[in-house]
Amino acid sequence: MANVKESTGKIKKKKTSMRYKNYQVSGTALTRKNKSCPKCGAGVFLANHKNRLYCGKCFYVEMKSK
Repeated sequence: MANVKESTGKIKKKKTSMRYKNYQVSGTALTRKNKSCPKCGAGVFLANHKNRLYCGKCFYVEMKSK
C-alpha cells in the first residue's frame, strides 16, 4: 500500500452555488431574473454590473446606456 496517499485530515468547505437566486417562483411558473447570454444560450446568465452586462463563459459584454 505504498501508493496510497495519507490523508491530512483537513476538509475544505466549498461555497454553495447561488443558482436559486437567478429564478423567481410565482405559483407554478418560474421566471428568470437576469438576462440570458445571446451567444451561449438560455442556461447561461449575464452578470449584472453597474455599467455593463457580462458573460463569464464566453466573455460577451453588453454596455448599459445612460
